Amino acid sequence: MLTEEHEAAANRGRPKGVPACRHLSRGALIFLLLALSGLIFLRRNILTLENLSYHTVSKLFQPQNSSLTAFAQKEPLPPCNNHTFCSHLEPTPDEALEDRALLGAIAWPKPPAPVSLNQTSDPVRSLFAILPSKGGREWRVGDQLEALVQMQDFQGRPKRYGGDFLVARLHSPELGAGVAGTVVDHLNGSYSALFPLLWEGPAQVAITMVHSSEAVAVLQRLREQRSDRFFFQSLFRSGKLSETTLCNMCLPHNQPKEPLCNYTDLRTGEPWYCLKPKRLSCDTRINHFKGGYKKDLVTHKEALLFQSHVNIKVVIHASGPDGIDVLPKKIDAPDLENRSIEPGLVKYNPSGYYYNGSWRSFDGTPVRQFDAKSITQCLTGKMINMYGDSTMRQWFEYLRAFVPEFNLGSPAQAGPFMAVDCKHNILLKYRCHGPPIGFSTVSASELRYVANELDRLPGGPDTVVALSLWAHFSPFPVEVYIRRMRHIRRALERLLARSPGTLVVIRSANLRDLNQDISLNHSDWFSLQLDRVLRNMFMGLAVVFVDAWEMTLAHHSPHNIHPPPDIIKNMIDLILTQVCPSKKKS
Repeated sequence: MLTEEHEAAANRGRPKGVPACRHLSRGALIFLLLALSGLIFLRRNILTLENLSYHTVSKLFQPQNSSLTAFAQKEPLPPCNNHTFCSHLEPTPDEALEDRALLGAIAWPKPPAPVSLNQTSDPVRSLFAILPSKGGREWRVGDQLEALVQMQDFQGRPKRYGGDFLVARLHSPELGAGVAGTVVDHLNGSYSALFPLLWEGPAQVAITMVHSSEAVAVLQRLREQRSDRFFFQSLFRSGKLSETTLCNMCLPHNQPKEPLCNYTDLRTGEPWYCLKPKRLSCDTRINHFKGGYKKDLVTHKEALLFQSHVNIKVVIHASGPDGIDVLPKKIDAPDLENRSIEPGLVKYNPSGYYYNGSWRSFDGTPVRQFDAKSITQCLTGKMINMYGDSTMRQWFEYLRAFVPEFNLGSPAQAGPFMAVDCKHNILLKYRCHGPPIGFSTVSASELRYVANELDRLPGGPDTVVALSLWAHFSPFPVEVYIRRMRHIRRALERLLARSPGTLVVIRSANLRDLNQDISLNHSDWFSLQLDRVLRNMFMGLAVVFVDAWEMTLAHHSPHNIHPPPDIIKNMIDLILTQVCPSKKKS
């Protein structure tokens, strides 16, 4: 139906007294001729499209979205070297500036190339010593403890350069207490491990070498040059005909004339490709699943740097006592009175610590302990939306014990999942993030990007959003993770702008068990790098941060990609404390 404006526009420029139908019939004839020509051109291109190289196909299928007009196809990036083709969006000047700042924040010192294993860091021969307190006085709550680490190689010689990946914690098994320490690299083979003293009684220092500096250099090379080492596949099916092809953000150049199926997300521009099936079209994709890991990524010499019980997560022993006794804090005594550290080393404040097995926030906010009854009371009238990898699925599985699950018939690993309590008006939902996702099988229709899901949420004071995305990004260049977090950050900004009362919770990465294969693809070093990017990118945004890194490092349990139930309970207690804060007494 034409409006008055449309009719006026149609009449504009028409000579007086000339009927509109004459102009309309002449225009219609021209339109038909153009349409016919277009159809002929389109038919010729359709017949030849599948024979195009994947370079041409990727250019034809660039995402067309008004929000992406400032971006352009980029040439293959150095991280993929000459072995793969990657579709990346050119960042804007502001994004490029942020990229440089983030990459600078996670820069890691590179060691000289070792001649042999004997010249690399040996945690067994390395030692640490607790430095005496200022003036040789007793240790008290509120002080800061320093342990000095001297790394040595397998021949017992002191290392002269830094870059080793060390983690440290202070703990007391008797008190069920523990806190993560921070490690300062002096770039000369020595390191300072710093700990705040937060409880009275015994406190024991534990320092572990996760990887030598030489091993970290190998991990850096793999991340920059072999992001194809973790690959995916998709099943295509039509009737009785089915094919499985390789998929990834980066695909190999093995067959230059083989076309691609382009599944780049039109809203975010996140790239994803599959090799096109030989006898099926791209729209017959059924699912997405983890293909596996490539082997022979390192030389024999490099493989020696990744040996369990030799140089992967091996404890460094103390040259003297490894513990101290902490006395109560003196009344009116300033913090860090007994600082033994150099003036250049600043005070370290963790996000929290364990005491009697329960997590306590460092800022003094009491963390409530929730049982089944109080969990139901807290969640009444709430909608909890959980997005991410299996570490976020753990939260859903924990809460599912208190809220009945609504069976969606989803795969046990990938979901999506839903739990509903109609009596108390509680809704819990979990959905895995979009590719790269290394689950066994995910339906193609269920591959969703978190930023798009957030844009569909109305939000509000009874809505909680929980995010955990990191574990499946570790094999890829850091720029891939930065781009994904940038899209999510923008979506959260839009969500909080339209619904300021929405509670957003972001879970960080955590430590995991490591062997050689896991180290080459999912090392804690990769996770640490992503964790630092995450913290920097969401700094200043109105979100609650759950520091899973410190909560797993400070705990006595062995490291695991899926932390044990007592750590998960402490995480949930921390979240529910934010959802249902204690009422202030009048």
